Amino acid sequence: MSLRPIWIILLGWFIAAAFVFSAPTVSAQDDSASPAADVSDADTAPADEPVAVEEAEAEEEITLESLKAEVELAALAGHNGWMLVCCALVLFMTAPGLAMFYGGLVRRKNVLSVMMQCIFLMGLMTVLWALYGYSLAFGGEGGWVGNMDYLFMNGVQRYWDDATGAAITPMEGGITRMTHMLFQGMFFIITPALICGAFAERMKFSAMVIFSVLWGTFIYCPLCHWVWDSGPLSYNEGSIAGGALDFAGGTVVHISSGISALVAALLIGPRMGYPNEPLQPHNLTYTALGAAMLWVGWFGFNAGSELLSDDLTSSAFMVTHFSAAAGAVAWAVAEWIWLGKPTVLGASSGAVAGLVCITPAAGFVQPMPALVMGGLAGFICFWSCSRLKHMFGYDDALDAFGVHGIGGTLGAVLTGVFATRAAWDVSGGVPIGLIESGGNATLLIGQIVAVLVTYAFAGIGSLILLKVIDLVVGLRVAAEHEQRGLDIADHGEEGYQFA
Repeated sequence: MSLRPIWIILLGWFIAAAFVFSAPTVSAQDDSASPAADVSDADTAPADEPVAVEEAEAEEEITLESLKAEVELAALAGHNGWMLVCCALVLFMTAPGLAMFYGGLVRRKNVLSVMMQCIFLMGLMTVLWALYGYSLAFGGEGGWVGNMDYLFMNGVQRYWDDATGAAITPMEGGITRMTHMLFQGMFFIITPALICGAFAERMKFSAMVIFSVLWGTFIYCPLCHWVWDSGPLSYNEGSIAGGALDFAGGTVVHISSGISALVAALLIGPRMGYPNEPLQPHNLTYTALGAAMLWVGWFGFNAGSELLSDDLTSSAFMVTHFSAAAGAVAWAVAEWIWLGKPTVLGASSGAVAGLVCITPAAGFVQPMPALVMGGLAGFICFWSCSRLKHMFGYDDALDAFGVHGIGGTLGAVLTGVFATRAAWDVSGGVPIGLIESGGNATLLIGQIVAVLVTYAFAGIGSLILLKVIDLVVGLRVAAEHEQRGLDIADHGEEGYQFA
């Protein structure tokens, strides 16, 4: 049977369908197809005159105040939306970012223990922040510690106002206080997680939990209040040595966690076999991917610390990326020169070092100084992780102090050198950085003093907390558990099961 008749019939159908669907149709919203559209203005003027008068009166009712309110609502939507994205980015840094970065650096038998620390702290620290942490850190203004204004989310959550008959959302600057609380809470999560790198593979899980609770309450919250809530380390005339600039957590996050990590490593002692036996990372693929996740998440960490979406946000975003890039290159080049080969571990660690270094300066420096800061961080943190810890013999297992303590210190000091009013005019037009001011070291001195205060407060405080915990529950796992690995000993699971 020939197929030609069938093709002729189908072709006829397609032509008919095309003719039908190409015919003009009349829509309820198509004014040109309506009979009324052909009526002249003269014919319709009398009937439309009342409507035109009403529209004119409605336009006259648009006042400057109402227009300003609409603009503010639009701005709030933009700022709040950006900040919620930043909340997610910073949480993303803890897991999967830090979990994979640290998880790849430990031995296979301990990969789950490190990931469990990150996941568990995401839950634990959130609960503490909601109950009282946010209030201790940001309640009130000034002084040495916050008050109980925001206890149990009072004054943070939305509430019903009988007077207006509407729900009220408390505000914190240009965003809702709920969003501010969430964003700052993500910092509260990742900071103790950073410390875990120093005592990886040998601290009891119970001791880690107790330490994180106490450290967050008695170290992080007061320090956060000192720096970011007009306390004695904030940048103003009444602060210690004039205070310091810390845009996103050089002192609050990195120096505090770095020095606490060093104290923990010294107190708990080295891992079994260190330094005589090789304790190689079990999965550098995890580490490289984790570093890349940290790099991306850090845009929320630093650029989000403007707490708005504006031109300064763009500047902080840019210098963050530049410093990370320079750090990755510098660490890899340092390995190339001294060890003969650049490694993926070195480039990954260098990127993190550059990110740490730029954190306190992100809102205060320009792009070219950011490249310098990242490059210096790559070289100096490479030296601290490959030379310094071996010189003193401490086992900072995942280089929490070498990267965060040293990198954060370098960043805080260099902020005093490179800060400029062109990035953010926090000084009312007065030159601030050592270079911009032509050698005026006022800000640099304030930065150094803030670093020393943070070292003393976090270091001594951590020593006291760890000593108490050691007396109560003990810090270190049993030797048998350390040999078997913490995945099985603490959690009864294995990261890899091969048939």
